[in-house]
Amino acid sequence: MNTVPEILADAFDRVRDEVRDVLDGADDQILRWRVDREANTVAWLVWHLSRVQDDHLAKAFDRGQVWHEEGWAERFALPFDVDETGYGQSPHEVGRVTASAELLTGYYSAVAARTAELIGGISDEDLGRIVDERWDPPVTLAVRLVSVIADDLQHVGQAAYVKGLAQRA
Repeated sequence: MNTVPEILADAFDRVRDEVRDVLDGADDQILRWRVDREANTVAWLVWHLSRVQDDHLAKAFDRGQVWHEEGWAERFALPFDVDETGYGQSPHEVGRVTASAELLTGYYSAVAARTAELIGGISDEDLGRIVDERWDPPVTLAVRLVSVIADDLQHVGQAAYVKGLAQRA
């Protein structure tokens, strides 16, 4: 493993594997369990990391989101704006994400497949391309990809921890 696409694929594959592990055997009670009234649920954490990965990579590669193109927004039927990713949501909104493990697994798998497609042809030169000028300095593709990987791994780790607490409760 020594090419940019191989390294990125390995990182995103690790996220995919952890998401599958967290959702494996998680029933609705585990998916909705909260440490306290304001804490994130496993369902929300996995939905959110999936939405962020889908949204950010779609924008970085000037593509549509799997969420819209493959009908996931309709399948989830969440009571939010259709473009919501979960960033900054209130505890009440977090509790409204009540998806099944099967639905969450399906959506993340679709996002992972799109991600593999998008990163498969990245070159070293592509990494310096500016993908978001709203920041100072502007965000490059490399920074955006590392940011998504870091965010995903943090949230899937949180989901695994919450699942473990739920199983012990």
